[in-house]
Amino acid sequence: MKKVLVTGASGQLGKCFQKIASEYPEMELRNFNSSELDITDQNRLQQIFSEENPEYCINCAAYTNVEKAEDDEETAFKINAEAVKNLAEVCKNTGTVLIHISTDYVFDGKATNAYRETDVVNPINVYGASKLKGEEYIRQILDQHFIFRTSWLYSEFGHNFFNTILKKAEEGATLNITTSQTGTPTNANDLADFILQLIREENSEFGLYHYSNLGEATWYDFAKAILEFSGKIDQVTLNKSGYYKTRAERPTYSVLDKQKLQETFKKLVLHWRDSLEDLIINRFRKI
Repeated sequence: MKKVLVTGASGQLGKCFQKIASEYPEMELRNFNSSELDITDQNRLQQIFSEENPEYCINCAAYTNVEKAEDDEETAFKINAEAVKNLAEVCKNTGTVLIHISTDYVFDGKATNAYRETDVVNPINVYGASKLKGEEYIRQILDQHFIFRTSWLYSEFGHNFFNTILKKAEEGATLNITTSQTGTPTNANDLADFILQLIREENSEFGLYHYSNLGEATWYDFAKAILEFSGKIDQVTLNKSGYYKTRAERPTYSVLDKQKLQETFKKLVLHWRDSLEDLIINRFRKI
């Protein structure tokens, strides 16, 4: 049985791994939330890895508050970069394959075509810069790694755009949603399933990959689809907004190219609308 250690297990992606773990009986997922395993604590990392002896580590632990990172750069880099460095060093010492989740925010958003793994990175906010530094540490330290950059993650778990829109619909709110950013909504359940398939197959095509659902959308497009698929479009007033004031600058275009991923792993990647509809059907199906 493959032992897989999951950090940041209380976050939405970590919960998706736990949700589908029963579909992978050949694996034992050992899930640690931040209070059980603080990845900034190198001694604790070494202790847990020594006790668990995992073959794989999926790092879902991250500082993900893009806005707060602008005013708390030290903490963002401590978790997203320095702690990742610690994790890579421990994985190297124990022979553990590290699977790390990164972000489309390593790009500046000035492109007009989907970003490839070989494109120049140029983060325009602290969050993106801290995640990029974490990537760099992994590549410097550890050969046996997968880095998956993803975008606009959502699921039925936790605080995210998907759940916020559904909550606002229940309240009958007026929603002004920006059209000034284009990316790809990505169902965290799809990403979790893809990674566990990778482990099941003991794939060793290590390196950097882009993973998101297919297609592209603005945040307005995403909100409208959520409301339409859930049958709640008539419960809110939905307006397009060309401007959305934020503390952190965001890339205006951050669609990720999946050609390398699809050619390497030969896996089906769903269009974002299809995956969203499937999640909503499963979430709201009457029992």
